[in-house]
Amino acid sequence: MPDSRVPRPRRFLVCEPRHFAVQYAINPWMHPDTPVDVDLARGQWEALIRAYRAHGHTVDSVEPVAGLPDMVFAANCALVLAGRVFGSLFHAPQRRPESIAYDTWFKAAGFDVYRPESVCEGEGDLVPTGRYVLAGTGFRTTPEAHREVQEFFGVPVIGLRLVDPRFYHLDTALFVLDDDNIAYYPEAFSPGSREVLARLYPDAVLATREDAMAFGLNSVSDGRHVFIAPRAESLAEQLDRHGYVPVPVDLSEFHKAGGGIKCCTQEIRS
Repeated sequence: MPDSRVPRPRRFLVCEPRHFAVQYAINPWMHPDTPVDVDLARGQWEALIRAYRAHGHTVDSVEPVAGLPDMVFAANCALVLAGRVFGSLFHAPQRRPESIAYDTWFKAAGFDVYRPESVCEGEGDLVPTGRYVLAGTGFRTTPEAHREVQEFFGVPVIGLRLVDPRFYHLDTALFVLDDDNIAYYPEAFSPGSREVLARLYPDAVLATREDAMAFGLNSVSDGRHVFIAPRAESLAEQLDRHGYVPVPVDLSEFHKAGGGIKCCTQEIRS
């Protein structure tokens, strides 16, 4: 294990939770009759932005659109690799207009945007590693989209099947620690997908169910610092033993919509 892991500055795209609410149910975490504290959500989101900037990361923001309560979950809008943008086509019709708003931002920032033909929910199900793109399916993004991603980027795509609806996106069950390793919750995946992950990442950090239910796998790592849900205590202890530095950030109000730290964070890889 390295004595000192080296962070890499990142560029993130986020969206202020000005219109955040739970108005419909498209995953098991969402209950429209549960009230959302918008002021608390805004305060938690602002704390995440401060934490990113305090650790040397650049944060850009897209203007929120009224009537799009899930637009705060910027990770779902696209996958950006080597300055190329693979956009989104949401499974739920309620979220499809979000793609237009994010595409507009990317184009104004000088990016070309590829529009997928198949259902694809950005970094929610597409997780770049040092060698591959790990790609989730089972609830949202389709295997056909995996093939589109591989053709567009020319990067090997490894399909992984999610089997627990509470972990409906790959980024609720797995995150990248650095170019060589990941953390994940094995029981979120089909038996074959678990075998694939074990072969690719024999030294991976394995999370408990409690960690996963606390949104501990919906984390963001810069290679040293891991921005993580405070209640994922066991996972944080493991990360510390592996030489990473946990940075607890409470986004619990967003858990009511099935989201957390990573959901609120799109990485722009130039």
